[in-house]
Amino acid sequence: MENKASVMVQSYELGRLLGQGTFAKVYYARNTVNNQSVAIKVIDKGKITKTMLIDRIKREISIMRLVRHPNIVYLYEVMATKTKIYFVLEYAKGGELFDKVAKGRLNEDVAWKYFYQLIHAIDFCHSRGVYHRDIKPENLLLDENENLKVSDFGLSALVESERRDGLLHTICGTPAYVAPEVISRKGYDGAKADIWSCGVVLFVLLAGYLPFHDSNLMEMYRKIEKADYKCPSWFPREMRRLLSRMLDPNPVTRTSIAMIRQSSWFKKGLRSMNVRSGTKDDAIAAVSDGNQEMDRPPTLNAFDLVSLSTGFDLSSLFEDDSRKKETLFTCRKPASVLLSKLEEIAKLVRFRVQKKEAGLLRLEALTEGKKGVLSIDTEIYEVTSSFYLVEMKKSNGDTLEYQKILKEDIRPALQDIVWVWRGEHEQQQQRKPWPRPRPNDRSSV
Repeated sequence: MENKASVMVQSYELGRLLGQGTFAKVYYARNTVNNQSVAIKVIDKGKITKTMLIDRIKREISIMRLVRHPNIVYLYEVMATKTKIYFVLEYAKGGELFDKVAKGRLNEDVAWKYFYQLIHAIDFCHSRGVYHRDIKPENLLLDENENLKVSDFGLSALVESERRDGLLHTICGTPAYVAPEVISRKGYDGAKADIWSCGVVLFVLLAGYLPFHDSNLMEMYRKIEKADYKCPSWFPREMRRLLSRMLDPNPVTRTSIAMIRQSSWFKKGLRSMNVRSGTKDDAIAAVSDGNQEMDRPPTLNAFDLVSLSTGFDLSSLFEDDSRKKETLFTCRKPASVLLSKLEEIAKLVRFRVQKKEAGLLRLEALTEGKKGVLSIDTEIYEVTSSFYLVEMKKSNGDTLEYQKILKEDIRPALQDIVWVWRGEHEQQQQRKPWPRPRPNDRSSV
């Protein structure tokens, strides 16, 4: 396979080997239908028999469906045969950011651009309840226009992975980039751990070397735990101040992404970019580096539609009995009507609109419940100009409380605009016989 460009996987022609790990190989490939270049990650099922690895792959598929963003590598589809699993991914022609830094430190403007795009992508992940947990230059790719693309969500975690203490406990990541609280094995906030790793990346971009490095691993961990590092003389004062807040060994006092955006160095770079591009604000400037904010709900392709339905069953890849936790419904009203209706419901159930952007509305209870403040995320996807798929799920708080509000308040209030709820359609379809696939059919997700 490594040497033959004629190997075919459905409509994809596999070419040269781009890289490989313990359980997977990544190939350059071409879609023979539209001639699009892609990267295909090939996983050998024979090497992933352990439950932990199976769960990791399933989680990676779920997470990559959640995090659709201009600065995150796009997952087009997943396919499977009896022996292999294939991830069809966006091809990043520029390679790893690591290769660029390995040649020497970057110009401040260039470093700022990559950092800006990284923060946008990670902030988006966190808004979807996803923590990357392995942020490093090797996992940051560049496209043909030198825009950054975050990749490799194999070690990522979802909010649902948190224990009752609200923290993550899995020790993972690359030693030189890992936060001190992860090393301590006492549980950690996934968002704060990602911010630490972003701080290390920022240092590497402008210095050309790691802030914490030692041939003795335990000595390196000691430096990390004490945030024992020194900035080179060429680091701007504003950036040193930002780094000290990102590389704060205490996760409680460590800065947040919102504060990073407000830092003088971050704003200075933004102003410089606006001057060069002739723009006047953040939203407009974002267009120039591939971060244009959507002014309409995200659209769905065929893979999205399948993955959002209850028919998205990974049993074709693994043995699994997991169940969907989100509520889905379809609607033929415009997105603006849906958002307006949800804001009305928020007032009715004494919630506040905590976050609002194109296609996404987060509702947060005004009072704290048994398991913290109840938060509900509602995401709207445009299937056609007159048909929408809506996904609603609990992002924080007590599940029973959420289910009660959903049943007694939200569903009745949405009755006049919902076309069909997931489950109602399935009950109707259960009366009809479905054709069973032949045993030797190739499965694909």
